[in-house]
Amino acid sequence: MLKLAATPIGNLEDITLRALEALRAADVIYAEDTRRTLQLLNHFGIKKPLVSCRAQNEAARAAELVPLLEAGREVVYVSDAGMPGISDPGAALVRACVARGLPFTVLPGASAVLTAAVLSGLPCAAFSFFGFLPRDGRARRDAIAAVGACGHLALLYESPRRVPATLAELAAALGERPAALLRELTKRFETVERGTLPELAARFAGEPPLGECVIAVLCARAPARPAAEADALDAALSALLAAGLSVRDAAAEAAKAAGTSKKTAYARALALRDG
Repeated sequence: MLKLAATPIGNLEDITLRALEALRAADVIYAEDTRRTLQLLNHFGIKKPLVSCRAQNEAARAAELVPLLEAGREVVYVSDAGMPGISDPGAALVRACVARGLPFTVLPGASAVLTAAVLSGLPCAAFSFFGFLPRDGRARRDAIAAVGACGHLALLYESPRRVPATLAELAAALGERPAALLRELTKRFETVERGTLPELAARFAGEPPLGECVIAVLCARAPARPAAEADALDAALSALLAAGLSVRDAAAEAAKAAGTSKKTAYARALALRDG
C-alpha cells in the first residue's frame, strides 16, 4: 500500500508517530530529495532503501510504483517537507493508484500553509492557497487579481529573493490590505512581519529576507484592482522614472494620476527601479 506521509517543515520533532511507524515498516521509501530524507531517517535511526521521486521523474516513478503495490509492497512517499502534493510532487502517484484501483492513504502532519494561516494572526476561518505565483506576464497579473478577489485570507509561497518584488506587485494591485510575511516556520529563527501590503513592501524593498517564506494577505475588505489599473500605474511610473524624477516624486505624481495611494505607488516604483 502507498502511504503519503507529511514530514517536518523545519523542526524534526514535528514528525508524527504514524509517520515514523510507516517509515519503519516500509519496504521502500520514495523521496523528493533522498539526501534530505536520509537526514530525517538518520535522525530517527531508520534505515530503508530510498528511491528518488521528484517533479522531473514523478511520472516515470509512478509507472514503476504500480507493480510494487500490486505485489503487496509497503511504500511510503515523502516530499522535501510538509504534505506531498501541496506545492510538491505526489499527485502523479495518487493518480496512478486511482487509475488502477489501488488503495493508498495519507498520513497528516506538518504543513507550512496551515501553520502560516494561524500564525499570520489574520482571520483564517476560510482561506485560499495559491502556491507559487506564475513568474511573469499576464498569467502573473491574473493570479494576483485572483488573490485579491478571493474574499478571505490568501496564502502563497515565495522564494526569498523574489519576496520584495512580489510584495511590491501585490501592494500595487491590491492596495492597503492587511498582510503578514512568515519566515522559517517552526525553525529557530521563525519570524512574522505584520502590516499592510504597502508597509511590508517598503520594509523589504531591495532587502530580501532569509529563509523560506509564506505571504498571507487578507482580501475580504475590497475587490482587487483590475489588471488594467495596475498596468496604467506601471506605465505612469515607468515614464516618470525615465524622465529623471526621483522615486518619491514619481510615486506622488503617478498616485495622483492613477487614483491610488502614495504608499502603493511608492512600493511599486521601488520594484520597477530595482527590477
